[in-house]
Amino acid sequence: MNSTDVDLRKHLHLSKAVMDKFFDFVLFSRRVTQQTGKGKINRSHSLIVVGNGDGLVGYGEAKTMNDPIRAREKAYSQAIRNMDYVERFEKRTIFGEMHAKMGSTQIILRPRPVGFGLQCNPNIHQILKAAGIKDISAKVWGSRNPLNVIKTLFRILHSGNAPLYMGDGIGGKGRRTFKGEPIQTREAVERARGRKLVDLMY
Repeated sequence: MNSTDVDLRKHLHLSKAVMDKFFDFVLFSRRVTQQTGKGKINRSHSLIVVGNGDGLVGYGEAKTMNDPIRAREKAYSQAIRNMDYVERFEKRTIFGEMHAKMGSTQIILRPRPVGFGLQCNPNIHQILKAAGIKDISAKVWGSRNPLNVIKTLFRILHSGNAPLYMGDGIGGKGRRTFKGEPIQTREAVERARGRKLVDLMY
C-alpha cells in the first residue's frame, strides 16, 4: 500500500467520535519551493490548531510533496498528539498578565472581565477560541509573522503545568523548553497572593 493512502486518524489514540467534537482551524497553508541543483522541488506546508473548547489545545505543522490535502491531514494528526491543557481562571480567561518573546515577536496577554470577548490578532483569536478562553486582550509587538505569532503564543499556553515547563495533557509528559513567563496554575497564584481564589457566579 502506498504511504499516501494511509488514514492517519486511525492511528491516533482518540476515537473518531471524540475528534469530531474538536475545533480545528487551518491557520497557515502555503506552497513552498526549494531550489536545488537538479531543479525546483515543490512542497505544501500547513499549520493547524485543534482544541476541544474546554482547556485542551495543540497545534501541528507538516509538509508534503505538493499535496495540500495530505499536508493538512498530517498537521491535524500532529496537532492531536501535541494537545495539552491550559490553566484558566473561571474557565474563561487567564490568571494574570503574561508575556513571551521569540525572535522579534513579543506577545502580551491580559485578562479581561466577563463579556469582554477576544480582542486580539486573528491567529491568536482562533487559538484562544479552540482553547476555550473567552475574555482576553492581546498585543503583538515587533514582527507579526503568523508562524512566529502562533509559536510564541503556545510558549505561554503550554508551559503552565506542574511541575513547571512539563506537559501533562493527552500527549503525555514531555520536557518543555519554552522560555518566557508561562501561564500560572491556580495554586501558584494563591500562594503568591497569600489568599484563596473564589470563583464568582454570574
